[in-house]
Amino acid sequence: MRSFVFHTRTQVTLSSNPPFPCRKCSSMRGLKLLHAQIILHGLTNETLTLGKLISFCAVDDAGDLQYAQRMFDQIPQPNKFMYNSLIRGYSNSDDPINAVLLFRRMICSGLSPNEFTLPFVLKACGCKSAYWEAVLVHGLAIKLGIGSLVFVQNALIAVYVVCGLIHCARKLFDDITDKTLVSWNSMIGGYARMGNWKEAFLLFRKMREWGMEPDGFTFVNLLSVCSQSRDLDLGRYVHFCIEITGVKIDIIVRNALMDMYAKCGNLHSAQAIFDRTQEKNVVSWTSMISAYAQHGSIEVARQIFDQMPGKNVVSWNSMISCYLREGQYREALDLFNKMRNSRVVPDEATLVSILAACSQLGDLVMGKKIHNYILSNKGAYGVTLYNSLIDMYAKCGPVVTALDIFLEMPGKNLVSWNVIIGALALHGCGLEAIKLFEEMQADGTLPDEITLTGLLSACSHSGLVDMGLYYFDRMGVIYRVPREIEHYACMVDLLGRGGLLGEAIELIGKMPMKPDVVVWGALLGACRIHGNVEIGKQILKQLLELEPHSGGLYVLISNIYWEAQRWEDVKKIRKLMIDRGIKKGRAISSIEIDGCIYEFMVDDKRHKISSSIYAMLDQLTDHLRSAGYLCNISSVFFEAEEI
Repeated sequence: MRSFVFHTRTQVTLSSNPPFPCRKCSSMRGLKLLHAQIILHGLTNETLTLGKLISFCAVDDAGDLQYAQRMFDQIPQPNKFMYNSLIRGYSNSDDPINAVLLFRRMICSGLSPNEFTLPFVLKACGCKSAYWEAVLVHGLAIKLGIGSLVFVQNALIAVYVVCGLIHCARKLFDDITDKTLVSWNSMIGGYARMGNWKEAFLLFRKMREWGMEPDGFTFVNLLSVCSQSRDLDLGRYVHFCIEITGVKIDIIVRNALMDMYAKCGNLHSAQAIFDRTQEKNVVSWTSMISAYAQHGSIEVARQIFDQMPGKNVVSWNSMISCYLREGQYREALDLFNKMRNSRVVPDEATLVSILAACSQLGDLVMGKKIHNYILSNKGAYGVTLYNSLIDMYAKCGPVVTALDIFLEMPGKNLVSWNVIIGALALHGCGLEAIKLFEEMQADGTLPDEITLTGLLSACSHSGLVDMGLYYFDRMGVIYRVPREIEHYACMVDLLGRGGLLGEAIELIGKMPMKPDVVVWGALLGACRIHGNVEIGKQILKQLLELEPHSGGLYVLISNIYWEAQRWEDVKKIRKLMIDRGIKKGRAISSIEIDGCIYEFMVDDKRHKISSSIYAMLDQLTDHLRSAGYLCNISSVFFEAEEI
């Protein structure tokens, strides 16, 4: 026996019993010291010892998967145990596809996988929804005679469920002779994942009839399907079952109960479980934050968030998303700044949310900061983040920058094409949008209803009547996209802007669905452009039936009367608004000065130097008048104080 003392507190022993040194390892530091001594003393042919070292690095919580890979690569002929350990490590990592690649390498080396190999390969296939790879592994398992082993079958059920093949999973489940609790949980979890509450509970009943006792994972799956279906009575039944079966109610079960009650609208019960939970984790706090936010209690959600200890990036993302859902975009940006000051590193979900807030606020300054952050970090960001960047730049103004990002981004998806076509439509770049649409088809990406809405909108904003009609006619026959009310609204707008009011009215008459306020509003807008008061008056009746309390509609028809100098009709509209208690919505404008966004409205005196601002406006107005310029106020006559 050889004994080496490396440090006053670290002693590692090499003996004839290879597993002994590895059992003593509790950290990578000790393992690296042991590995160094193995190399120094020429013991690199001790495959059993090296296998244990690789296993520790790949599987143990204190291990290092990359170090395991480097050790593995230095071994001329790795054995099956080494392959299995490394495959298992990769299947539990952030990049499970490496497990599949390593499995292929194992097969090519001539080694035959066993029952300890395939479950982890299948787990990796499930993480990446790699259906065909899973089918090949299934076939190999049958060929090797291990396809009937229950833990291989359980792994197959799990991967088929993830790939959406619930019927294949059920057939496999029914063929299992000796079903384990994992088998039942996998199948019930599969139905829960698909939102099929009926089959999930039928299987649960069958499980009890077979004498199989459920555990916490069984009930978590059942609670999940109750949350999805928003079925409070079913959720209460599961809660009752948990109580009477005596299953240990750990933090995972408590969180599932909280989530179920919250999503079913019973905040009182969710809060009660939260209050009784002694050791709350991030999921517990986040569930309650989301619960109150989804029910409109954003202030309570923020109070819970502020009380939350040890916030991580998921916690911050949850609260930021709450603000976004409530349309409180400025609050979302303020919270993001607070997050950065707390030294929490944002992830891709954070950046997508903040870019969405920037898009809504038109905050190009913050949007550019996020873009610079993305460029400086050079992370492996997904296509969703690039799509958000394109959308932000398009809505904040620099559509050329949006187009540049689109052209340079890797791996475009359908959403990418839809976003950039919509961006070009927003900026009136109809020909450019059409060009990209043709490139999209050449790229092999099939358009959907959103694509065609953007394309028709681009034609409308650019006055391309013939092109709009061309694509509208080809929707069902060529593109296989059914015409929805949004497409008809675009066409009414297109024809109306082009002065073809008769054709627009004819199209509305042929619509297979009842026109909504958007369709009539598009036609009313066209009437204003072309000064057609009579058609506008007829449309008003239709609109007031759909939205009798919309101030914007009254203002639009009143402006039509104003521009036609029909003063009596203007007075009637104003009186009608007063009688019905309808007020014109006050529009908010914003301006960016030195990187700061300032919002203001008509007659707004909230700013601390508002008196100076109005004095400067008066000077500018006097200067314009003295220079012979007259303001055209025909489109803005209807101010709040006149109503």
